[in-house]
Amino acid sequence: MNGYMTTKDAAEKWGITQRQVQNHCKKDRIPGVVKHGTTYMIPANAKRPVYGFFSELESEKKKQD
Repeated sequence: MNGYMTTKDAAEKWGITQRQVQNHCKKDRIPGVVKHGTTYMIPANAKRPVYGFFSELESEKKKQD
């Protein structure tokens, strides 16, 4: 689908595992996600969610600016 990426694409783009992306989708941390059967489609312009202890890291704060 145009304008969307798969969990695999998002994982590569954001530098996290595909399973982490799936968990973000399942817990509604990524706005605009569409589920087709068992597949999550993530908007291409979606930003990586910041969560947990990672949000306290200086490198994560810089990415958000």
